[in-house]
Amino acid sequence: MNCELPYGCIGEHLPHSFSKEIHGQIGGYAYELKELTPEELPAFMEARRFRGVNVTIPYKQAVIPFLDEIDGTAKAIGAVNTVVNRNGKLYGFNTDLDGLTCLIRRAGLDLSGRKVLIPGTGGTSRTAAFAAEQLGAREVYRISRTGKEGSLTYEQALRNHADAEIILNTTPCGMYPEPDAQPLALDSFSRLEGVVDVIYNPLRSRLVLDARRRGVPAEGGLYMLVAQAVRASEHFLDTVYPDDLADRIYHRILRRKENIVLIGMPGSGKSAVGKILAERTGLPFADTDRLITEKAGKTIPDIFREDGEPAFRDLESAVIRNLSRQGGQIISTGGGAVLRPENVAALRQNGRLFWLNRDPDALVPTDDRPLADTAAKMKRLWLEREPVYRAAADEIIPVTGTPESAADDIESR
Repeated sequence: MNCELPYGCIGEHLPHSFSKEIHGQIGGYAYELKELTPEELPAFMEARRFRGVNVTIPYKQAVIPFLDEIDGTAKAIGAVNTVVNRNGKLYGFNTDLDGLTCLIRRAGLDLSGRKVLIPGTGGTSRTAAFAAEQLGAREVYRISRTGKEGSLTYEQALRNHADAEIILNTTPCGMYPEPDAQPLALDSFSRLEGVVDVIYNPLRSRLVLDARRRGVPAEGGLYMLVAQAVRASEHFLDTVYPDDLADRIYHRILRRKENIVLIGMPGSGKSAVGKILAERTGLPFADTDRLITEKAGKTIPDIFREDGEPAFRDLESAVIRNLSRQGGQIISTGGGAVLRPENVAALRQNGRLFWLNRDPDALVPTDDRPLADTAAKMKRLWLEREPVYRAAADEIIPVTGTPESAADDIESR
């Protein structure tokens, strides 16, 4: 077969897809990302110059007319995300169902007897509705802005179904490059038991973070992406993989995509530990204080003296917001970075926060830290910030030895 694309993923916008990296860890086959406009899709499908492709937004329904056979489950759902070329015939499957079901179970959610709301009306929303029904949901409602295809509007959902227990987001709202968006606020859902968001970039959408802040179990879509890719590869190669393959690949991808974010007092060793971790992992190192001075064109003491602390904090928030949109970094933050909740939320989207907790008596004041240039200021600052660090931290790292030992502790978590 003369293949334009042996294996790959087709969609309209794919610059930030993880699929190539995931398939690179599944099997020894070439896998490429191919962006297609709606006008280009028919010619690509009719040429059939591929062995197997994954299909993503917005073509999970659009590819169906070009297929010779459709798996029963995919036909029932009305969406295809995997197409295999077997001797010139195209076969369609829906491996999103496998991935989403695995994700729901991984999140520890029980849909049996629950009311489920599904923002979105595309192919993935159909898969989510099918999965919810299979898992025993009592009621399932899809939501859209316009109420098309029998869905509810968001206003109707809030007015009549605020007693929903489960939300499965299948919209791209909150996906990179607009990670601050959220498809619906959770304030009205007093009986909410769980949230799943198929978005995987960022690793944790605003919707997921909003749910977790309320104590509601919530997961982003990375595990779904990996699990469906493993199932798709089984279709590509007509094989069966070990049951734990998705788990192993998920953890590898997560370690490479998730930022290690260091928080804590001035002088706690964040920069030193960060540089050690960067050298060990090969991940780039970013220091927010250094980026602030570059952006401002002057030192931090000069910013405080000439512009005031609020101006410094605004610069800090802008740097953190921009930096946090990318994964796979070691990030050292300034001592006051977590004072603003919006900074913590931004850092958590793609990061895991490690508090380097050094004894306040071991912290050394320096002249380049306007708020901590004396021992008395340092001690007072620690007393004020200790509960903030504790609340923001995903992991607490006691710093009692060398930067190397603190780095060891972080790598072991």
